Amino acid sequence: MRLPHAETRTIRGPGGELPLRILRPKGEVRGVYLHFHGGGMALGSEDMMDPALDALANAAGAVVVSVGYRLAPEHPYPAGPDDCEAAALWLIEHARRELGSERLVIGGESAGAQLSAITLLRLRDRHGATPFRAANLVYGCYDLTLTPSVRNWGERYLILSTPIVEWFAPMWVPDRARRADPDVSPLRADLRGLPPALFSVGTLDPLLDDSLFMAARWTAAGNRAELAVFPGGVHGFNLFPLPIAKELNRRCHAFVAEALSGA
Repeated sequence: MRLPHAETRTIRGPGGELPLRILRPKGEVRGVYLHFHGGGMALGSEDMMDPALDALANAAGAVVVSVGYRLAPEHPYPAGPDDCEAAALWLIEHARRELGSERLVIGGESAGAQLSAITLLRLRDRHGATPFRAANLVYGCYDLTLTPSVRNWGERYLILSTPIVEWFAPMWVPDRARRADPDVSPLRADLRGLPPALFSVGTLDPLLDDSLFMAARWTAAGNRAELAVFPGGVHGFNLFPLPIAKELNRRCHAFVAEALSGA
């Protein structure tokens, strides 16, 4: 549901005009939350999460900026990550002047969590920049060669299944060998020097291992990681009217709010 008070603006992106969806909190602005939506790199839009992001904006005191990155199969890799990198660089330069704060947090759901991790790595490796205070990474896909939980899930359909993940992957990265590239599969990257992260996932999500493995590697690389595993949670469960959805959303809101507090 599109919210009428949300703003849409465009910036210059690598593929042309890049839309940004902006939701401002009703109270004090404590910081800015850069958001990437989910959809397997092929579905979704920057306005699809308006109600959820509006709730986060008001709970955390964050101006939320959701990015309308280009989608596969019309725009395969590296179009999506290129757009997300461009949005992050724009935010680094313009956040204080245009949005009221240079305190930054990054995050997203599913493919959006994957893009968040890729963007953090690109900023570190290509620009020597580590501007984000924290990363809110919700049931992400971090290895496009497929973790054991994805491979072993089978055809059981709970939002995702093994065939569905296998359907998305070649649309975004047609070259199978390229799917092991850390710029596609951040689980395989050098993860040193990254911000504190909250990894959230349900036990009935084929992508369960992605979050378990990524949280472990994040910690092993010397970063702070929190892992929140929700029994019975399917992929996308925080979008349903469930008690565990409310619990996860509260956890994410508190995590972002804490990251944006202080000096």
